[in-house]
Amino acid sequence: TDTEVNTRKKTFTEVQTERLEQAERTVLIKCPPKLNEKRLLQYLSSHGNIKSHFFFENRVSSQMYILLNEYQLTEENIKLRFLACSLVRDFTRAYFPDSTVKPFGSSVNTFGKLGCDVDMFLDFHDIGKHATKMKKGPFEMEYQMKRLPSERLATQKILSVIGDCLDNFGPGCVSVQKILNARCPLVKFSHQPTGFQCDLSVSNSIAIKSSELLYIYGCLDSRVRALVFTVRCWARVHGLTNSVPGNWITNFSLTMMVMFFLQKRSPPIIPTLDQLKQLADEKDKHVIGGYDCSFVSDLSKIKPTKNTETLDVLLGDFFEYFGNFDFRKNSINLRKGKEVNKPESSPLYIWNPFEQDLNISKNVNQPQLEKFVAMARESAWILQKEDKTQRMINKEPWGLAALLIPFGKSNPSKMKNRMKGIGSETIRSLLDSLKLNSPNSLQKAVGK
Repeated sequence: TDTEVNTRKKTFTEVQTERLEQAERTVLIKCPPKLNEKRLLQYLSSHGNIKSHFFFENRVSSQMYILLNEYQLTEENIKLRFLACSLVRDFTRAYFPDSTVKPFGSSVNTFGKLGCDVDMFLDFHDIGKHATKMKKGPFEMEYQMKRLPSERLATQKILSVIGDCLDNFGPGCVSVQKILNARCPLVKFSHQPTGFQCDLSVSNSIAIKSSELLYIYGCLDSRVRALVFTVRCWARVHGLTNSVPGNWITNFSLTMMVMFFLQKRSPPIIPTLDQLKQLADEKDKHVIGGYDCSFVSDLSKIKPTKNTETLDVLLGDFFEYFGNFDFRKNSINLRKGKEVNKPESSPLYIWNPFEQDLNISKNVNQPQLEKFVAMARESAWILQKEDKTQRMINKEPWGLAALLIPFGKSNPSKMKNRMKGIGSETIRSLLDSLKLNSPNSLQKAVGK
């Protein structure tokens, strides 16, 4: 709609101010089941001018928005993440006066959930930009570092020093681990005042571009984030993802699978990376380590989708699509937005959007992929045969709630045993709210 297009062109501050004012003029009414919408609107109009109205139904789509509202990072939480980075920066500047520490990944890409780690990186790339401003009087200050034989060795030495500094003197920084021999060297630590688990690495420009790409996709359409949060919650409940590294599908791979699926809709809900590259202007041109990472940064240049499919349809079709995907032959390519032949025999092949010779899901083994396919097929089947009325009479979970319990016997008397397998208080309480039995839970779904 025109309203959505206009909203995307506004600054962050303008949108926040407008929404706060809008909330002051908004009411939420719980309607009786058989109320005539037209008559209700006529009645309300007699009391004043109604600028816009929405009718919400108790359906899977509403449940998915509830899930999003329960799990997404709050404004306060995001501010705390930037603060944690700022506190670490105070230490790094003792050694590198012009360095900055910035968050990347789930803290900033709009797909972070409450409790996720803070990925932060130490950046020296802004130093050149500040150099001209640093001139004072007739002298020019220049900061120089010893030359080291390789960039990797420099990264390891920098992180080793910063890690020791945080360990010995960082207020509230505990459990500091230096993991310097990893493919991407990093320092892990817990920041007690904010409660965050933090991973500090040295500037990775491609990781920042990946964060920006997901940020753009997350901002283009409200269905994108709701679908990602639902699929990731579903995967966690069924043991398809794990917080410990291993052969499991990662949240990043799952997110990319959702993006690919949305590119494949007719009409597409989000553009391909190649299409975003075509919209790029001179300031958007970025080549990093020989890889072309150019894509448009101005959201207003991207035409909104004409696709009007509801979230419940998209969720069912996502499970259907990947439950029948030919993983033996095809790989997933977000640049093109289509399946292409696998360049190598990894069970699951998802092209890195920028480093085109890398597979972001190389860690996934065949049994894990088969488990994912089996769960997707089962979920598609549950959504297709859904009889909401009968389930509500039997006091069984329905809609999305039926997918967020480990699959097994659906006898209500065994519900408690099934719930034990979930292992998260949040999900357990969420299952109740997903039934939308109270006006409060409906308000949560639509009021944020």
